Amino acid sequence: MSLTDPLGDMLTRIRNGQMAKLATVECPSSSFRKRVLDVLQREGYIRGFSETQRSNGQPMLDIELKYHEGVGCIRKIDRVSKPGRRVYAGIKDFGRVFNGLGISILSTPRGVLSDNEARSQNVGGEILCRVF
Repeated sequence: MSLTDPLGDMLTRIRNGQMAKLATVECPSSSFRKRVLDVLQREGYIRGFSETQRSNGQPMLDIELKYHEGVGCIRKIDRVSKPGRRVYAGIKDFGRVFNGLGISILSTPRGVLSDNEARSQNVGGEILCRVF
């Protein structure tokens, strides 16, 4: 089965896992997904992730979800730029997410960064998703 939006699939797995109060969720591995998960881990939305091999040899990512007093740390996670409609923003174009309480994850020429990191490096790019 081929996916047209692998990042959207991973975000949906995370969203569904948080609603079901799961400790970990599993998704197929890719370097792009790892970079997005690095940003989520740096910003404190997930505990961490690790790469494992299935019995058929396919690499999978085990994502450890994070909870605070029984409530998921990710309250809302939405895909912004989709395969049918890409959304790009310059440094001055992207605003604060939930008045600075959330983050946007961007794909920039300097790698996958949060909006705060992109502002400090003075670089814009494609807005992948918003997390609160």
